[in-house]
Amino acid sequence: QVQLVESGGGLVQAGGSLRLSCAASGSIFSMNAMGWYRQAPGKQRELVATITSGSYTNYADSVKGRFTIARDNAKKTVYLQMNSLKPEDTAVYYCNANLRPSVGWSNRDYWGQGTQVTVSS
Repeated sequence: QVQLVESGGGLVQAGGSLRLSCAASGSIFSMNAMGWYRQAPGKQRELVATITSGSYTNYADSVKGRFTIARDNAKKTVYLQMNSLKPEDTAVYYCNANLRPSVGWSNRDYWGQGTQVTVSS
């Protein structure tokens, strides 16, 4: 059973910083891309940033220059450093990992439970 556990969300003033972490555990044979998505009230879930197993990164235009995604493959953990936060960054942030649970299994997507980030003006 694969689990993704997020941490690091909270309340911060505009201009502040937060660091999110997401650790994968359980039966994992190999890990591919990992990423962060977010969903604000009344809006669809959107991509924030992704990182491949080779550390190639991709960012939504709205966070470029402010957010940095990184991963530690040995710890099966992905991070999201968020700087210069804005009220419009307020959302539930979800961790995603594409991985293969066991030999002979196909790659599949797993999601964390979400962590709330609130940026006050």
